[in-house]
Amino acid sequence: MEPTNEILWSIAKKRAGFKKHLFSYLAVITFFWIVWFASGRESYDNGFFPWPLWIMFWWGIGLAYSYANAYICHNKSAIQHEYEKLKNQQ
Repeated sequence: MEPTNEILWSIAKKRAGFKKHLFSYLAVITFFWIVWFASGRESYDNGFFPWPLWIMFWWGIGLAYSYANAYICHNKSAIQHEYEKLKNQQ
């Protein structure tokens, strides 16, 4: 078995976690929209937003954070980054 780089392993785990999170989001949101359409959409007729939009918005914020954590902020672990910054200051 090939030795693993801890940072790459951490990045891979975060990306796999994001993909699971995205799949869950899409599956559950689709189910909620189906329920909303099947329920007659009474609240929408009264001028309110469809209730699945609230779930999409708040869960979407968490999904965006998960994406950023997996694909944008992955160069180094925070501890290693701080250690190198302190080391370079000396």
